[in-house]
Amino acid sequence: MKMISRVRILAALSLLVACQETMAGGPSAGADWPAWGGDAAGSRFSPLEQLQASNLSQLEVAWEYRTGDTFDSEAARFKQMLTVTPLKVDDTLYLCSARNRLIALDATTGEERWVHDPGVDEADGLTFACRGVAWWRDPQARGACVSRVYLGTYDARLLALDAATGKLCADFGREGVVDLTTGLGELETGEYNVTAPPTVAAESGVLVLGARVADNRKVDAPSGVVRAFDLRSGELRWAWNPVPPGQPMQDAAGNYRRGTPNAWGTFSHDPETGLVFVPTGNPSPDSWGGQREGFDHFGSSVVALRADSGELVWHFQTVHHDLWDYDVGAQPTLFTWPGPDGPVPAVVAATKTGLLFFLDRRTGEPLFPVEERPVPASDVPGEQASPTQPFPQRPRPLSDSQLTADSAWGLLYFDRQACAEEIESLRAEGLYTPPSLQGSLQFPGMLGGINWGGVSVDPERGLMLVNHSSLAVVSQLIPRSQGQVAGGGMDNGGDMAGTPYRASLRPLLSPLGIPCNPPPWGKLTAIRLASGEVAWERTLGTTAEVGPVPLPFGLSFGAPNLGGSLLTASGLTFIAATTDARLRAFDTLSGELLWESRLPAGGHATPMTYLGADGRQYLVIAAGGHVALPGRKSDHIIAYALSAD
Repeated sequence: MKMISRVRILAALSLLVACQETMAGGPSAGADWPAWGGDAAGSRFSPLEQLQASNLSQLEVAWEYRTGDTFDSEAARFKQMLTVTPLKVDDTLYLCSARNRLIALDATTGEERWVHDPGVDEADGLTFACRGVAWWRDPQARGACVSRVYLGTYDARLLALDAATGKLCADFGREGVVDLTTGLGELETGEYNVTAPPTVAAESGVLVLGARVADNRKVDAPSGVVRAFDLRSGELRWAWNPVPPGQPMQDAAGNYRRGTPNAWGTFSHDPETGLVFVPTGNPSPDSWGGQREGFDHFGSSVVALRADSGELVWHFQTVHHDLWDYDVGAQPTLFTWPGPDGPVPAVVAATKTGLLFFLDRRTGEPLFPVEERPVPASDVPGEQASPTQPFPQRPRPLSDSQLTADSAWGLLYFDRQACAEEIESLRAEGLYTPPSLQGSLQFPGMLGGINWGGVSVDPERGLMLVNHSSLAVVSQLIPRSQGQVAGGGMDNGGDMAGTPYRASLRPLLSPLGIPCNPPPWGKLTAIRLASGEVAWERTLGTTAEVGPVPLPFGLSFGAPNLGGSLLTASGLTFIAATTDARLRAFDTLSGELLWESRLPAGGHATPMTYLGADGRQYLVIAAGGHVALPGRKSDHIIAYALSAD
């Protein structure tokens, strides 16, 4: 008689637990992953425990899916960014491809169920990125569109599709589509697009979203308006444009006022209070603030809005008069802070500076003291940098911010010497050194610190996991009379039309293409929720294959990373994110590396997990590479599970 394997027993027990959780807590309890961050709070924590430190050696690829995206040119292919975290509801995965194709897969087998192609035109010159979709089940619906999947597109449309068939819901907007360009006025190609998933506030009956506005193009860039649409009809319910208090949201023509901070990251939602938490970027343009006319008020902040009305409740600014593209890209993650006087509902603002602000999510007040400290002044005519910036006393800064000629790094002497000489030529006065005409050292650069991957929270162990990068950038303003900005590669400069200057932003690299700041260039850090202290910190990533050092062997220098982590109740932390194309598992309590698997391209996404119909726990990651980082590009969705043998 054939012996039943331990894996099959675990699968059966897990399926039984999932069924009990489903009856007690609805279809999203335990077995599913119904929101981009796992839940409305963005905790990226799963209660599943089938995957354990003791059985990770049995973890193997269960299935692979290729999105099939093709690009007509090398330039277009380079823009591919498969950064999606799929949703899982019942036994279906919902995801968007690098070209905004919405795809439904069988969650257990990976078989394709349906595909909807919204027909985004490659010739539009857009940067291809889609981090996820949203899902909602209509308790009043019968027939078609009982469950809906929502997608924001690069060409500024909002789609509602029947989750069962992939067909547009005819009662939403105009035949399933809402035109997001309404009220924005004149737009240039590719300067306004949606890359983050919308946020469902079911108790208020709305879908809330912002959009990405292209950096550093011009002073009067499109509005950063945040809007809420009816989940059923697509009707506009409210709009909040981040103009200063007391100023009108719209201009004389009825369009949303331009140049306001945009909200390109993922929002979070608290159903109990009915609040939506919005991370904002800086006003336009990024590197010059001399003509912002007060629009900095809500820039680089976390903003709490009422989901049913758009009413402002509070906001907390992480960077004043942001000149560094230090916008808040990370989803504001909600958690319970175990304070000295009892539990406090909290939210964390994780920033590109590497600073973390723990806030009371009811009021926006800091839970640890925040000091306003003096920072360097601008020497550029017409610019007035903020004289102070906020620094939390805890947690400590996660990213390095001091780099001098003496601390320049290189594999070889001449390489290090070249870095030292360039640093010596720059304004280098630590964090918040303003852009200058001579060139300023920005450290960390606009990559972060902490980018859109954000943080994950393990409420059982009282830990917050944070991955972050450490790369220096040269920021320079060039008088318009000197002509065009020399760019290329990772140069993120811009014309900044309507201002006296153009912007040049480039990574600070040695002649060998190696970062001039010392490694590690990527870390994974655990923070104790109660105290804000660092529990442990590990180097994340190596130079293998495609790291910042193109060497045939892997040095444990850490690697630049984009993407987030996933935590499980069994005490595991799963993360890819790095340029060395690996998916890793760490022990959440100790930081010990337990397992890793090679990916076909960088997994610059956040992994997710769920139970399949066969009772096995699946771990899924998108592996597609990223336009801002070195390495191969691909179109892989990969699912892992324990061997069934």
